[in-house]
Amino acid sequence: MTAPQTFALFKALQAGGKEARFVGGCVRNAVFGLPVTDIDIATPELPERVLELLQAADIKAIPTGIEHGTITAVIDHWRYEVTTLRIDVESHGRHATVAFGDDWLADAKRRDFTINTLSSTLEGDIYDPLTGLDDLGQRWVRFVGRAKDRIEEDVLRLLRFFRFQATFAGITVDRDALAACRLLAPRLNELSAERVRDELFKILEAPNPADTLGLMRGERVLEHVLPEAENFGRLRMICWLETTAIKVPSVQPDTLRRLAATLPCDPSGHQPLAGRLRLSNKQTVRLSTMTSTTVTINPEIDVPTQRKVLYQLGADDVRDQLLLNWAQEMSIEPRHSPQRTEAWLALLNVADNWTHPVIPIKGDDALTLGMKQGPGVGEVLGAVEDWWREGDFKADRDQCLDRLSTIIEEIT
Repeated sequence: MTAPQTFALFKALQAGGKEARFVGGCVRNAVFGLPVTDIDIATPELPERVLELLQAADIKAIPTGIEHGTITAVIDHWRYEVTTLRIDVESHGRHATVAFGDDWLADAKRRDFTINTLSSTLEGDIYDPLTGLDDLGQRWVRFVGRAKDRIEEDVLRLLRFFRFQATFAGITVDRDALAACRLLAPRLNELSAERVRDELFKILEAPNPADTLGLMRGERVLEHVLPEAENFGRLRMICWLETTAIKVPSVQPDTLRRLAATLPCDPSGHQPLAGRLRLSNKQTVRLSTMTSTTVTINPEIDVPTQRKVLYQLGADDVRDQLLLNWAQEMSIEPRHSPQRTEAWLALLNVADNWTHPVIPIKGDDALTLGMKQGPGVGEVLGAVEDWWREGDFKADRDQCLDRLSTIIEEIT
């Protein structure tokens, strides 16, 4: 918010004599001490005038949602959403019919939560029309006006309530808001799968989403978006491992792994869930691996077995499974001895330092030894690979060729 590009944008927007302000999430996050990723700016200037002001300052302007008053300004790859002050004339889900205006309070009153009604000048003067600062300080998530009315305007706000609950709230919850969420939860099926997925993932990205998902289950909300989720104890432990217990670069907060932590083991790998959430092919494969793998990964397995599992699954999948198994163990017995923790960390270190070995023979070697081209070549190579793997990958090229020759002689 203090970048030179931001100053240049404010200068351009205010060249017509009207004030521009930061609004919404960027102000909220800055006050709360969280990273600011998206910068939204509001102005009384009409959208067409915003385009003129940006073009006069040689700033790239994209009419992203000009009918709703939003222009995207781009400066040196920095993107800003610039929106004209407005009021809702008619609400019908994601995109309301709006009228443009110059009333900052009216614009604030159309927002979803009080903590999102804050605005700020470029110099840092904060405007707080609806006690958003007090609510943020008290870690209190409140709708602007009646919760039921705001959710009916856009049902996604129901999930956003729980997302902000996971990120900003303390132990106190707005009971009226919960009642409205419970009442309107069946309407979540009106939302697109992508919008539901994005909000669920943002909930899972929170520092400790387990309590919030538990709250959603208790209020009969979770059954409409993620009925498969059940293991909140393991989720709590995996978040602790990712953020507190393990201090290595390879382990960072991971949304998909957190999702997997909530799910029971399923031979299908939760393919229906992946389809319902519109996961990418890569995400689907990874979720399936995390939730269907039956390979044992824990400190009890010996080094050769560790290496076989790493060869079979790869370091990334082993790391996922290791963390999920460790979290499951801790959800049952949270009081780990230092020795047990060191044993898990040692196993993680093996995965982090794993270099995938390559068998020192290939198909041409089988042909040289008299095999005819065809599926049989792959079969004999697979047999040698099994033997090589069982020998802890120690056999060199000559030994592998001898084994290959023996197998070929046995089948010809």
